[in-house]
Amino acid sequence: MTVPERIRALLAAHPVIDGHNDLLWEARELAGYDFEALDIAAGTAGRTHTDLPRLAEGGVGGQFWSVYVPGDRAGDDAVSMTLEQIDAGHRMIARHPDRMAFARTAEELVAAMSAGKVASLLGAEGGQSINSSLATLRLLHVLGVRYLTLTHNVSLPWADSATDEPVAGGLSRFGVEVVREMNRMGMLVDLSHVAPSTMRDALSATAAPVVFSHSSARAVADHPRNVPDDVLGLLPHNGGLCMVTFVPKFVGPEAAAWHLEATELAAAEGVTTKDYGRLAAWMDGYAARHPQPPATVADVVAHCEHVREVAGIDHIGLGGDYDGVGTQPEGMGDVTAYPLLLEALAEKGWSDEDLAKLTSGNLLRTMRGAEDVARQLQEERGPSLATIAELDGA
Repeated sequence: MTVPERIRALLAAHPVIDGHNDLLWEARELAGYDFEALDIAAGTAGRTHTDLPRLAEGGVGGQFWSVYVPGDRAGDDAVSMTLEQIDAGHRMIARHPDRMAFARTAEELVAAMSAGKVASLLGAEGGQSINSSLATLRLLHVLGVRYLTLTHNVSLPWADSATDEPVAGGLSRFGVEVVREMNRMGMLVDLSHVAPSTMRDALSATAAPVVFSHSSARAVADHPRNVPDDVLGLLPHNGGLCMVTFVPKFVGPEAAAWHLEATELAAAEGVTTKDYGRLAAWMDGYAARHPQPPATVADVVAHCEHVREVAGIDHIGLGGDYDGVGTQPEGMGDVTAYPLLLEALAEKGWSDEDLAKLTSGNLLRTMRGAEDVARQLQEERGPSLATIAELDGA
């Protein structure tokens, strides 16, 4: 059996469950959430990284669809935008009942994949989506959101981002209560985008496994969005996992250095993450004048190998961040690229058991762990009525 044949057989038995895809934001930008105009069943090559034919080709059986709101949105505006994203997700999934199925639990995820459908989960990218309200957090869970990324690119009153000035010193008392309430509900705590201080505070506060839905290793590419080794080393005790992303500026050392230099130049001109639209336009202009160095499959392999070495084979997954960025590593331009990565890892000596853990086994174990903790906590305490004003004096 050739390596490609081996990987195809493995993916048939253990499809990829990817931690983060921004197709819903692209649907907003390209088509105003009109899924007739953006028909993912017919194929959207040239417009998006993701559609149903290419998910099948890439061996993707489960996907966390990001319900994303830019980090500079706040208050009721952020909540409304999040609800619009959730609505779009439900409508997109319901439009293709023969090929997609909504999943809220690990068992529903397995059942959907067993039926040959793309098991579809929702993840909210950024704590601005809850507007510092635990009641809003609970209702996102009711609507099917199964992880919350504690911050996006902007720090919140209760949690610090990796790419902004600190506000809370990690997690505030209210931030800890957010984590506790997520544990009680069974919503995964997602630590991508957050500052290392926030990572450590969350790992101290949580009773359940956490995820990094789309992050890589800082020791391999020195970017603040990546995970330091000391935090990776805490994952075996916690039971969670780091889902390695493919974003060039996070996986390629030269691309990471390019992005940090560009960010510093933008900040010197007063352009920061506080104004998402202006920063995006500035970065596009800079890239046109100074092209970003490419990243490669080998770069992604290096992150997978490092996370495995530091955290262990039971604590690694994949979070490609397709449709969340304009470029991907060479040869990994859309969701058909997972077999290419797995072939490269197989050539490095990863066994079928290793690869099955990477594609889906570890994520399923992590979800089940969070669900077990939630069942126990729901017997011990009810919903938290705490407010940010009470806990933080905000």
